[in-house]
Amino acid sequence: MPRDDSANDAASAGAGRALVGDAAEGVLERALGVLQCFSDDEPALSAAAIAERTGLATSTLHRLLTRLTALGLLARAPGHRYTIGVRLWELGELSPLSVRLRETALPVMQRLYEATAENVHLAVLDAPTPERATALYVGRVTGQSSIPTLSRMGGRHPLHTTGVGKALLATRGEDWLTDYFSTPLERETTHSITTEAVLRAELEVARRRGYATTREEMTLGNISVAAALGSVAGLPPAAIGMVVRLERADERRLAGLVTQAAADLTRILRDSDPTE
Repeated sequence: MPRDDSANDAASAGAGRALVGDAAEGVLERALGVLQCFSDDEPALSAAAIAERTGLATSTLHRLLTRLTALGLLARAPGHRYTIGVRLWELGELSPLSVRLRETALPVMQRLYEATAENVHLAVLDAPTPERATALYVGRVTGQSSIPTLSRMGGRHPLHTTGVGKALLATRGEDWLTDYFSTPLERETTHSITTEAVLRAELEVARRRGYATTREEMTLGNISVAAALGSVAGLPPAAIGMVVRLERADERRLAGLVTQAAADLTRILRDSDPTE
């Protein structure tokens, strides 16, 4: 009888596609590992530094760096170093966090700044899991008279030591919080709250009054007041807040401004929802 090789051919083709898929996934993971080497503290890195952080072989890393640079995801910098490329920034700006949330929020944030001349922050909950959750800063308005802060757009800070972070925590359910508190809370200053019972009590107060506060818990000398936005389809939980010098903080006034800003921004985002 003649052989029917169609099944074998199909199986071989499927295996080939699987191998290609596995190889492609490996390349993507390695590329992401390279990109994640860069940070606030080290925005430019040498190939040797990247190799040390990733553990990639020199030949593999050289090919990867060459390709990422050709695609614009990395750029060459003085001193035989690399930086994040313009193309990666361009792609990031297409995220709903930029196109929809931040761009919509900027006029609201600007009004807050004009009313107070203080730092205004917009953050979202970045939570692959509750244990790894952080506040990711997606918008910031500041000026010369504003107190210096550690935040920047694209940066992240702990939830339990920031006003926007506490406001976001106050929106979470009991199961989520149980998982969150399974990881020890790190102390950023001597005023940071690292005890579950104390922080839970603060979150309950934040839910009742509609805004959260911190006092010198992330940076000495300041107070933050923040309020969570209502849920908006297609966007992660978000919060807007202000950071001001402790000695000139009027919490009641700031709370009124921030909660109104959160309500206004929620309404505008919902009204502009392209799915409705």
